[in-house]
Amino acid sequence: MGSRFGAGIKQLAEVGPSGEIIMDYSIYAAKEAGFDKVVFIIRRDIEEAFRKAIGDRIEQYIPVTYVYQELENIPEGYSVPEGRGKPWGTGHAILSCLGKINDPFLVINADDYYGKEAFRALHDYLVSLPADSKGQYCMAGFVLGNTLSDNGKVTRGACVVEDGCLTGVEEMFDLRREGDIVAGRKEDGTPVEIDPNSTVSMNFWGFTPDFLPQLESYFKAFLDNEASENPLKSEFLLPSVVGSMIDEGVAKVAVLPTGDRWFGVTYAEDKPIFMKCIRELIAAGVYPESTFH
Repeated sequence: MGSRFGAGIKQLAEVGPSGEIIMDYSIYAAKEAGFDKVVFIIRRDIEEAFRKAIGDRIEQYIPVTYVYQELENIPEGYSVPEGRGKPWGTGHAILSCLGKINDPFLVINADDYYGKEAFRALHDYLVSLPADSKGQYCMAGFVLGNTLSDNGKVTRGACVVEDGCLTGVEEMFDLRREGDIVAGRKEDGTPVEIDPNSTVSMNFWGFTPDFLPQLESYFKAFLDNEASENPLKSEFLLPSVVGSMIDEGVAKVAVLPTGDRWFGVTYAEDKPIFMKCIRELIAAGVYPESTFH
């Protein structure tokens, strides 16, 4: 639930002419690119609203599975710290899919619009890998200037790319356009200026099935270390895990560039801008007037 977006569940905000939400357009693009099933990772308390907003419609067109990110979903032998009120972040969310996914898969944020290009690129990359491929992953590399909000500051993962592969990701905070540069800060507060043409991660990842058991082993290490030092607020974040795997030589991540513009509803003021964008894309024939209705 987005505090900056305002009241309500921002992932379920209607943005399309037939009541579509952002996920409609992501799933439409994924299905068109060749993906053939959807796994929704949700909280149990929003399941009824979620099924009504999208799930019941989508499952008429593509197989759907639900998994639930719950605080208690931790490896055997571990316990939830007393006073902990929320799950452990995006890496923990994906770990909820352990045992549910046995094919190459894509990970996206529910409240981000990514365009179509990245879905095709990652699908084609994943299907080109050998069936027993391990540790060979990919991500969509977005142009920073295409991912900024006109209505406030954003956080982005600034990428270091060498020979087409990811070698590092550093979270940058409070990013906003200032003339020909993008200004913000590092996690420790150090001011930064970034080229708007640089590559950023928008949590758009492609993995093979071996990633999930690897993720579980990293989560155990996280619980033994960071989580024990800050048990109530530490988060097990997907970009950090991937970065650690790269550093340790157990993963290689191809960066597949996309020139598509990102849209999101980080702020309530973003919604009408996104709705206008969708109407323009429909008029241009990129999407039909109605997706899964």
